[in-house]
Amino acid sequence: MSIQIDKKTCIGCGRCTEACPGNLIRLNEEKKAEIRILEDCWGCTSCMKVCPVSAISLFLGADIGGAGSAMRIEKDGDLYNWIVHRPSGEETVITVNRKNANQY
Repeated sequence: MSIQIDKKTCIGCGRCTEACPGNLIRLNEEKKAEIRILEDCWGCTSCMKVCPVSAISLFLGADIGGAGSAMRIEKDGDLYNWIVHRPSGEETVITVNRKNANQY
């Protein structure tokens, strides 16, 4: 798994650079986020959770059953909407309430 950053959507706020525990994301000369070494990303999704414009998605490769799908997060108050985009164009939304996420 690894992340994909949409440079057209990125606003260059730098939150992802601070959130990445592996220090793998930086802002380039154009003040757009980019990952330094893609292979080193372990898919923790920390950067996705802090991105205010949903510019970062997680690539779900075929090796984990994702068949080339990508997942991004949209926040709505206490809710995280994990949106899975499949290559066919189909979308699946999984909604998680942040306040209750760790109750199990």
